[in-house]
Amino acid sequence: MAAITTSSVTAVRAVKGARATFGSRAAFAAPSAKASKARFVCRAEGEAEAPKEEAPKAVVKKERKKDDLYMMGVSDQNMAYLDGTLPGDFGFDPLGMSDPEGAGGFVNPQWLAYSEVIHGRWAMLGVAGIVAPEILGGMGVIPESTGLVWFTSGAIPPQGTFDYWANPMTIFWVNMCMMNFAEIKRGQDYWFPGSQAETPLLGWEKGFGGSGNPTYPGGKWFNPFNLGKDDMASMQKKEVKNGRLAMMAFLGCMVQAAVTGEGPWKNICDHVADPFGANMLANFGAIGGASPF
Repeated sequence: MAAITTSSVTAVRAVKGARATFGSRAAFAAPSAKASKARFVCRAEGEAEAPKEEAPKAVVKKERKKDDLYMMGVSDQNMAYLDGTLPGDFGFDPLGMSDPEGAGGFVNPQWLAYSEVIHGRWAMLGVAGIVAPEILGGMGVIPESTGLVWFTSGAIPPQGTFDYWANPMTIFWVNMCMMNFAEIKRGQDYWFPGSQAETPLLGWEKGFGGSGNPTYPGGKWFNPFNLGKDDMASMQKKEVKNGRLAMMAFLGCMVQAAVTGEGPWKNICDHVADPFGANMLANFGAIGGASPF
């Protein structure tokens, strides 16, 4: 009986203490800062403790001179990813094509930069090939029969073709096979730099090892004179600028050919001889019989 009484008294005291505790405001007060930081982690025996997370490193923003920027179309968003490390970077990207986040993974900014240089090289070769025969043929340096306007040399079959060693269809497929081989090798070198030195190619493969940068592979085949040894950055910038100019020039050659039916050298000579009669306004007037101006 004494034991039962003692236990009853103890239970009553516990209930009263609980009421006092939960009835006070302290019971509903916000936990302290120390209590909120407490964490309980259960680990298996022998399991190593997880490494602590490092604090994020501060991002150092590279300052660029205003003289290095193309002021039209430059925004703070562009400057977040156009930091001047690419040759010919003037901060101009109005469509956000080089934005690694804005592209959404659909467009690879590295591939775009690489493609611009490659297309610029093709354009420089193309414009030189368009203008040179017309000039040299007119000067009598090469036979007149080979000094053709570029679109009558077979580039546009309906405009005529030169009497080559084979018919145009044969030459077309020969060009397709040769270009396909060259472009596949170039693509492999881009995705797997240095891989072309491992594929046997008549003993020439060592010259295709590259430099690790597919845009500027170097070596005895692609840089036999070892150019840019001391001023590589300057030469890369000049190449990009001249490539962009050549791409615009090639577009102009095509438009002029469609409007006037003449080559670019003939168009320049006509404009110099008659600036007011042979110009852009007069050429637009020939389209549809009326000038939009």
